[in-house]
Amino acid sequence: MNESNRLPERPRVGFIGLGQMGAPMARNVMAAGYPLTVHNRSRGIVEELAGEGASPAGSPREVAEAVDILLSCVAFPADVERVYLGPEGAIEGAREGQLFCDLSTVDRETHLQIAERLAEQGVDYLDAPVSGGTGGAREGTLTIMVGGPGEDFARARPLLEAMGKNVHHVGPVGSGSIVKLINQMMNAINALGAAEGLVLGTKAGIDPKLLYEIIRTSSGASRSLDGLASSAFKRDFAPGFTVDLMHKDVLLAVALGRAEGVRLLAGALAEQLLQEARAAGLGSQSTTAAITLHERLAGVVVKPTGD
Repeated sequence: MNESNRLPERPRVGFIGLGQMGAPMARNVMAAGYPLTVHNRSRGIVEELAGEGASPAGSPREVAEAVDILLSCVAFPADVERVYLGPEGAIEGAREGQLFCDLSTVDRETHLQIAERLAEQGVDYLDAPVSGGTGGAREGTLTIMVGGPGEDFARARPLLEAMGKNVHHVGPVGSGSIVKLINQMMNAINALGAAEGLVLGTKAGIDPKLLYEIIRTSSGASRSLDGLASSAFKRDFAPGFTVDLMHKDVLLAVALGRAEGVRLLAGALAEQLLQEARAAGLGSQSTTAAITLHERLAGVVVKPTGD
């Protein structure tokens, strides 16, 4: 941690990336009393937040120039690199003593590269991916897993607690992303098992609603099953967390397994299924839409008997 330019009691905060997760998190930052500067590629949400009291900025560089702590939440590794290291990126407006914190779900190597470049300018960096969905983002109940030096985590913690209920320091930079990718892979594997189980039961003549009611109070219960059953029974696959994003996360988890020499058979199978869902045109739909691939192959539709 850099000792110069210590942060004030209520630091000025920047937020880059105001999508389904970023916008509600940014609102919670403002609600906690932090002066906020925001930037997003599409300007509509920037203007909306400006109307609520945030200061708009035209680029990541402008955000960095205006703040003490910078937060970002974007989709893909290339997006994170662009925010921090690209033309008009945050690094161009950085100064010694700042703290930058990325909330995206990307790979460890991206975070290590950015942290190394920022350290050359005396800027501290944390990776802090979040879990809890858009509901958790709105309600400020996210789980946040943080990688970076302990003293930097301590500086960021009050701000992170404005967005999350369960904030954990995991280890050095990149550690947060490892935990998040493992979570995503396990989520996808659970969803794959739930989809196969519901389709198998339906094909074999069991009312899927009854099957769900039994399993959700048995050892096969999971949050993935709950979400999948709800979407399948309602036939509502509107995007919350999309197939495209889940595929990206699981692909990164499988790559991490290869890098660490760990065989991930179930993870690789989940990644394959998600890729098949993307190829079938489901990429922009909810991850629960992947069950329709199993339905097509089995020739059934998972919906309660009588519906």
